[in-house]
Amino acid sequence: MSSGDSMWSDDVTDFRDAGLAGAASGGTGAGAGAREESAIEAYGIGKKYRRGWALKDCSFRLPAGRICGLVGPNGAGKTTLMGIAADLLEPTAGTLRVFGSAPGSDEANRRTAFLAQEKPLFRRFTVAETLRLGRELNPGWDQQAAENIVRAGNVPFDAKIGTLSGGQRTRVAFALSFGKRPDLLLLDEPMSDLDPLVRHELMGTLMAEAAEHGTSVLMSTHMLGELENVCDYLMVIADGGLRLAGEVDELLAAHTLLTGARTDGETAGVPASLTRHTVVEARTSGRQVTAMVRPAGPVEGVWQAETPNLEELLLAYLRSPQAPPLLTASSQVSDRTGDRTGAKAVAA
Repeated sequence: MSSGDSMWSDDVTDFRDAGLAGAASGGTGAGAGAREESAIEAYGIGKKYRRGWALKDCSFRLPAGRICGLVGPNGAGKTTLMGIAADLLEPTAGTLRVFGSAPGSDEANRRTAFLAQEKPLFRRFTVAETLRLGRELNPGWDQQAAENIVRAGNVPFDAKIGTLSGGQRTRVAFALSFGKRPDLLLLDEPMSDLDPLVRHELMGTLMAEAAEHGTSVLMSTHMLGELENVCDYLMVIADGGLRLAGEVDELLAAHTLLTGARTDGETAGVPASLTRHTVVEARTSGRQVTAMVRPAGPVEGVWQAETPNLEELLLAYLRSPQAPPLLTASSQVSDRTGDRTGAKAVAA
């Protein structure tokens, strides 16, 4: 490395820790057949801090090729799960695999990119120098793809990172992530501080790039209203455990939103006519009851029934973290006996 390149040496370690540098071997995108494998498999994964368990006994599978929204209240364990998958945190219990390899292995590093809320970019670098560093650290680097993402936002290549707006910095961080051509992209709320227009533009870039290259995406977000148009897969974490996981269409089809008149016969706030069903949430306003249920058959009584939208479904589970969990077949891992397992209580 020449003397003019010595500026890189002080920052390479931090850059690798940010999940934006690959292993020594090259690699390409997921390509055809990626949906036949698992992007992530977790077996009884748990992480304990001084204050208690952030994650506990989580088992799940994320099929490759999906754009998955990871949803949960603050402190639910979303960032912890991302950190374990990106090899930034060691689990206290259980194991997790990325495309069958341990996080931190050459294979997992080559196939994974992680973009945190902090967007770890070096303020004294220009945009061009930042992309150059990405190219030097990643043998499978796609310079054209990275430059296209930067150009789409009219970000000057000679501008210092420290002079860019929040939206411009996020776009450069996205360029680094996609330039690596990962098979799995981990996004920990990278767009939470952006205005709606910039967020919409970057979300479109994310969807287009993921669709073109078959990239698996696990995206933590609080923007519930945007998920329905972006994600085809969903995971909900609450109280350190997985409450909901599966294909969005399957999850919506498994639930019914009921509205009806309040009656005198209730058990723990649940109308008597619904006790044979799995009631995720029942809310009363005056003489009206609204309930999110997983029907076990025909619903008795006079109810207005409709399929919920994704935001309604998510809010019901977030407001009722003790509701029986639902992990669909595609999200369950197999134990050593060959049986599928997920949350402790799995509804069909």
